[in-house]
Amino acid sequence: MKTLALPFATSGRSSVGLEWELALVDSDSGDLRQVAQTVLDAVRPAGGGEHPAIRQELLLNTVEVVSGVCRTIGEAGADLQRAIEEVRVVTDPLRVELMCAGTHPFARWTQQKVTDKQRYATLIDRTQWWGRQMLIYGVHVHVGIEDRDKVLPISNALLTCFAHLQSLSASSPFWGGQDTGYASNRALMFQQLPTAGLPFQFDRWDQLEGYVADMMHTGVIDQFDEVRWDVRPSLRFGTIETRICDGSSNLLEVTALGALTHCLVEHFSTMLDRGETLPRMQPWYVQENKWRSARYGMDAIIITNSAGDEEHVTDAVERLLVELAPVAERLGCSTELDNVRVILRRGASYQRQRAVARRNAGALDAVVAALVAEMRAGRPL
Repeated sequence: MKTLALPFATSGRSSVGLEWELALVDSDSGDLRQVAQTVLDAVRPAGGGEHPAIRQELLLNTVEVVSGVCRTIGEAGADLQRAIEEVRVVTDPLRVELMCAGTHPFARWTQQKVTDKQRYATLIDRTQWWGRQMLIYGVHVHVGIEDRDKVLPISNALLTCFAHLQSLSASSPFWGGQDTGYASNRALMFQQLPTAGLPFQFDRWDQLEGYVADMMHTGVIDQFDEVRWDVRPSLRFGTIETRICDGSSNLLEVTALGALTHCLVEHFSTMLDRGETLPRMQPWYVQENKWRSARYGMDAIIITNSAGDEEHVTDAVERLLVELAPVAERLGCSTELDNVRVILRRGASYQRQRAVARRNAGALDAVVAALVAEMRAGRPL
């Protein structure tokens, strides 16, 4: 087997960072506006280079706000809020609003412009029709891992909670003006890219190195960050990065889902310290759970363990919140973790979006207006 050394950066245990992809929408029509470059030029530091917390993305209708390396989810959320306020200084005079959901309810992918950057041009050239359709938005959570040997066991264990995170965050029921019948259409769209979707469940680091060597040898990827798995090691940050969640419409949900992810990683890390075996599920069960949570969201019956036991996802989440409460206390994110119950009470974003559409005779511009209002309010409405 070919091998390629993959150095894993040093990072503080359970340090945390958040990345939030935001759509730029017209204040009047609710349709997407291609003004990302205007925003990025306006916020660029005086000395040049990229803004540390406001970044470009694949499409010119999108900016990404990112936190620094933080000790708590609360600190990371505050970083995001500051970045959003800086973006609004530019977007408000342009009559552009910020919005987030896994997909825009009615925008047409054929009308979106790709950022002028070689890596994006290469992606579109290779992936063609599927790549051009990546009109999707997500939330990524990075959690620091102090020992490389923990990365793969924790990553595999996180897949047992994949459906919990995807169901809670599901926010992409509409695509191109149609109700898809899915809670998260984004999940199934994104996995069409050749190196996206669920990760392989490797047991040893040299197996991951062998995989990457094979992918590079055959020209599938040029560098590791072109592996776009739902859960992946971030080599340069020394973290596990989860890319499971649909884009959240408000900061409360971003930090709640971030806290759940943060606590899960620390929980599994502590189990390893005690010499305990981490939970794991067969790849076919994980794949089925991804489909069920994408299709049914908060109504999904999910597979909870390798024995094939099943449970309603909301019951599984409630159990998990109780189990993780002491971990949240330790990580200083008890309030944020408890806010997962706000999603359980109010419904996930896809449910709220559909309710707005029903109240407005199916008008999806009303759904955009509701998403914009939640972004401004910082909480589900």
